[in-house]
Amino acid sequence: MYFKALFMNGENEPIQALEDIKKMMDRGSRFVSLSGWSGIAAGICALVAAWIASKKLDQYGINNSNPYETNTTYGREGSPIHLDNELLVLALITFVAAFFFAFLFTYLRSKKTGVPIWGFMARKVIINVAVPMLVGGLLIWRMTDYGMYALVAPACLIFYGLALINGSKFTLSEVRYLGYMQLLLGVVNLWAIGYGLYFWAAGFGVLHILYGIVMWNKYERNEKRDA
Repeated sequence: MYFKALFMNGENEPIQALEDIKKMMDRGSRFVSLSGWSGIAAGICALVAAWIASKKLDQYGINNSNPYETNTTYGREGSPIHLDNELLVLALITFVAAFFFAFLFTYLRSKKTGVPIWGFMARKVIINVAVPMLVGGLLIWRMTDYGMYALVAPACLIFYGLALINGSKFTLSEVRYLGYMQLLLGVVNLWAIGYGLYFWAAGFGVLHILYGIVMWNKYERNEKRDA
């Protein structure tokens, strides 16, 4: 039995060596410290924000048949100014909360993996994600100036999907698939005007949570076992 165990250990050594080399190459060519918990936390923040937003819309008597969302020519002068401000504040709080948790869990995982959180690959990811996000943000800003509220949710999903696909070249492949799903939801939402909040909640909420669970199960769960 001793010799058999020794032989099997020797047989597995080349495989283990290849896996170690692959991990080292991945760390040098991709940012691999993304945490599944970041996606789960961001998804929960989005779902909570969507629930609060739906309550705000109900409070002002706005629903799917209301021109506030369904009519693309409905101007800002005809919309409740207090609702605009409340939704803007809610969006900012949601973004800050999601960003904080994403940074926190990614930082904790980067310490585990030994990959600098602000290394060369991390900067590549941020730059490639930021460009479509900034352009999309400017477009959405102008949409709200002209009262095109019906296109805000699909535009958020489409530009966010493009940002993820663009940044996925420098990180884990699962990010690309998340981007494709966001892109698909945004495009479908263009033909389902009036249901933007539901699509927004599905994309930024449900998909993020599912993505986070997959990421944790695939990468972080094994890390805990090894530890």
